[in-house]
Amino acid sequence: MSDRVRALVTGASSGLGVEFCRQLAESCDEVVLVARTESALIELATELEAKGVEAHIVVADLAKMIDVTRVVETIRQKGPFQYLINNAGFSTLGAFAEQEPQTQHDMVALHVTATIELCSAALGGMIEQGKGFIVNVSSLTSLLPMASVAVYGGTKAFLNNYSEGLQSEVAQQGVKIQSLCPGYIRTAFHTTGSFTGFDASRVPDEMWMEAKDVVAECLAELDNGPVVYVAGEYNRNLLASMGK
Repeated sequence: MSDRVRALVTGASSGLGVEFCRQLAESCDEVVLVARTESALIELATELEAKGVEAHIVVADLAKMIDVTRVVETIRQKGPFQYLINNAGFSTLGAFAEQEPQTQHDMVALHVTATIELCSAALGGMIEQGKGFIVNVSSLTSLLPMASVAVYGGTKAFLNNYSEGLQSEVAQQGVKIQSLCPGYIRTAFHTTGSFTGFDASRVPDEMWMEAKDVVAECLAELDNGPVVYVAGEYNRNLLASMGK
């Protein structure tokens, strides 16, 4: 079996995904970048390869099962992988009754179905190696249900429960699972058309984190941290003050 260290990151074209690729590149020989925007993936792959990392791109919309299947096949062909980062995601803002049902179904497909499929594809190789790390990117919203993001919060709550259950199954096989729960991050996440009406200036500065800091915390806590990991001291203190 190859001793090369490999990572696969979804949602790799921006935000947390880019940071995961950059920081994992420091300890990986190969990184597979998965996202919808080919130009951004090519740019990031070029950056990583300049640092001596073998980078592969897969242009895929993981809300579509046909694209999920292509990524699953990539895992089977290029594995085993030591890191799987299920980061791809999106949200809408507004009352559930006013949302397009298909958009909400796409969110479930991306956050839930794609995560299950990719975990299933990667776990076999990790178990065979006796080591591996899976990060399912959740959200602080999973622990603080909020109006206007009902489906988003629900899918992220699933990731917490799923990750804890999965960790209990593979703990003795050297695989570590983390459900990462960040709060507000300075990325393009809140600037999409589906977030029209969101006023970032109303969020106190102390609640915002930089993507690089969230990823650094996540990776530092992979070995010994809790399965459901809340990034940011402010966010952890907020939850504690609410008895959560």
